[in-house]
Amino acid sequence: MGHATRCVPVIHALLFYEYKVLIAATPQQKIFFEKEFPTIVCIDLKGYGITYSKRRWLFPFRVMLQMPKIFSVINYEHKWLQKIIDEYKIDLVISDNRYGLYSKKIPCIFITHQLKIKSAFRWVEKLLQLNNYRHIEKFDYCWIPDTNTKNNLSGELSHPKKLPNIPVHYIDLLSRFEKNISATIKYDYCIVLSGPEPQRTILENKILKDIHQLKDKILLVRGLPANKEDLPSTENVEIKNHLPGMQLQQAFQQSEYIISRSGYTTVMEVLSLSKKSILIATPGQTEQEYLSKILLEQNLCYCISQKNFNIVTAIQQAKKFPYSTISLPVFRKENLQQLLSQIKF
Repeated sequence: MGHATRCVPVIHALLFYEYKVLIAATPQQKIFFEKEFPTIVCIDLKGYGITYSKRRWLFPFRVMLQMPKIFSVINYEHKWLQKIIDEYKIDLVISDNRYGLYSKKIPCIFITHQLKIKSAFRWVEKLLQLNNYRHIEKFDYCWIPDTNTKNNLSGELSHPKKLPNIPVHYIDLLSRFEKNISATIKYDYCIVLSGPEPQRTILENKILKDIHQLKDKILLVRGLPANKEDLPSTENVEIKNHLPGMQLQQAFQQSEYIISRSGYTTVMEVLSLSKKSILIATPGQTEQEYLSKILLEQNLCYCISQKNFNIVTAIQQAKKFPYSTISLPVFRKENLQQLLSQIKF
């Protein structure tokens, strides 16, 4: 869902400058977008349908087995886009990590923070980067949600030695949230679950098993916007299936700590609010594991593996952790006009 949520500030900027926006999204993303932007037309887009394993070591093999299906969807969405461009008279495509949404008919922009895909083996990283660039270079421009400075957030992921052979623009951090220094603290901990199954449920079960031991005021957001079945709240633990952007922003601002995955979108939002956090990488997702490593080394976030995660122990350790802060520029609507001025229509 992170690829959808980080598009929110870009969509707001487009609407501010009175561009007409059409959103293409998977069924789950569509539920999210229709709540965030009820007046925008949202059309269905087939997802890649990637499934994940319960065991970390099986993750790369599970993904490799699904590559033919992924490439099939990339080919499908490329052909699908050509029809949509004509049907809706589209002038520009902005694609967040959807590799098939390019066209020779109009300018197409690819948003990604992963120019370098991490692997345990350097030779595998090189092969992955070659394949990644082969797809990215079918687009006209590449936008990276980070800064092009020594002090950046994504490290090697967005700052490899070699860039794609198309114009690359670092557009600053993409965050839905505005910092509010006057916000009153309501929760000790805001727990936000997200990501693919079965790992979302595995982490949720680990948290629910021990959360009753805590006496702190806690908000648990399950990350299930389509779920109609509610879990009962208790005196000190408030449970929500989903919170729209403005309500989640308020919850973040009103919380002392954020407990979540170490997905890049979450990291951008947490650090843009200067919040203390406890982050748990999705097992096998090398990008999240790499981000956890560099964030922990810089004392920006307290990070722990899911295997070793226990909510009671993690909170005890986080209270002792020497958190540092970092000030990085965040994408503003004014950035959009400058970026669009560089596009050749």
